[in-house]
Amino acid sequence: MYLVKTPPIVKTLFSDFIWSMPSDEKKVYLSFDDGPVPMVTPWVLDVLKDYDFEATFFCVGENVKNYPKIYARILRDGHTTGNHTFNHINGWFTEKDTYLENVRMCDEYVHSQLFRPPYGKLKPGQAAGLKTQKTIVMWDVLSGDFDKFISSEKCLENVQKNYESGSVIVFHDSLKAEEKLKYVLPAFLTHLSDNGYKAAAIPAEVGQLVEV
Repeated sequence: MYLVKTPPIVKTLFSDFIWSMPSDEKKVYLSFDDGPVPMVTPWVLDVLKDYDFEATFFCVGENVKNYPKIYARILRDGHTTGNHTFNHINGWFTEKDTYLENVRMCDEYVHSQLFRPPYGKLKPGQAAGLKTQKTIVMWDVLSGDFDKFISSEKCLENVQKNYESGSVIVFHDSLKAEEKLKYVLPAFLTHLSDNGYKAAAIPAEVGQLVEV
């Protein structure tokens, strides 16, 4: 069970996390979790380049270790990156020290202040341990591209009907999400462009810039 649109009450309760990026411009913040992986991440980069859009990639450290050239391309193409733990571990089922060590392991490969917990699941103690060094970035809109029980058309509807200026939107550059992503991403980027929107990367100094 997951929510496509994050309710305002959740944003208020966890106001020290980043959920959106307030902006007077017609701009959204695309993000991609779980990569980099061959076949998917390079394709995403190609599509973003076609639209001259930027994004933020929350990378799994083990994948960066295995595919450093793809990671280097993400940076070379002008996108930003964030830490998504080394092994994509679930914070709710992991002890604090083990979790923080996994984040530190990812830091060896992903040099970024930005952090997003896999599954969006984080214990209070883990969050407290991270906030002295990281800006925790969540989301405003979750595409559901990972969900095998929804259609590609429904996935597109999830993003098109729920974004607004400043929305942080989550996709996944993973094999699990590949089929839906390859349908949804070009269609959604065309929709954004046709409606005068741009897509920007979340800046590394986001914690200093965003009022939540």
